Amino acid sequence: MNDTSPVLRAHDLGKEVNGPEGNLKLLQNITFDVFAGDSVAITGPSGSGKSTLLSLLAGLDVPSTGEVQLKGEPFSTRNEDLRSRLRGQHCGFVFQQFQLVADLTAQENVMLPLEILGRPSPRKLASQWLEQVGLSQRQQHYPAQLSGGEQQRVALARAFAVSPAVLFADEPTGSLDYANGQHVADLLFQLNQEQGTALVLVTHDPALAERCQRQFTLNEGQLSD
Repeated sequence: MNDTSPVLRAHDLGKEVNGPEGNLKLLQNITFDVFAGDSVAITGPSGSGKSTLLSLLAGLDVPSTGEVQLKGEPFSTRNEDLRSRLRGQHCGFVFQQFQLVADLTAQENVMLPLEILGRPSPRKLASQWLEQVGLSQRQQHYPAQLSGGEQQRVALARAFAVSPAVLFADEPTGSLDYANGQHVADLLFQLNQEQGTALVLVTHDPALAERCQRQFTLNEGQLSD
């Protein structure tokens, strides 16, 4: 069930950069809210600004106009250190290329953000999450010893282990074959509902987007639903 206030709010977001022919508008007039337990897909052609929008929403970049709020508090207007701290506390990430640390085991990869945040019993919690994504027998394996699907499940466990308010997923099944992609997508939406984590998903895959509660299309820097 959705809370009465959004966990993520984008208000009148715009992004401009200097190009050889003057200012180039990448995004303009983007406004929407995301609530606890929501799943939101952002689709659009290559070059439409999807990655730029995701960076703004996650506080990895700052807008030229408008603002982003996270859990009712200013986010995009904070300095880089504060954005980084808030992002670590309240956001999780799943990328197309997994982004696992090669010389850490699956268990250690999941433990890493928990240790950074000073969470209690990180090893126990990491084991519980790896069990939840079906990798209880693979905890001491290194990323190179895991299949692509298994690596992405480790990435899911790592993202959800910190109990994020919002999870940003950028083409999470893009580098997987169909069967592994379906398995990862099933887990993603299952955990989204069970944990009440808001999901913001960027994808080119219309079937994956269809599974979200809401869909937005980004085209020439403007968002439509």
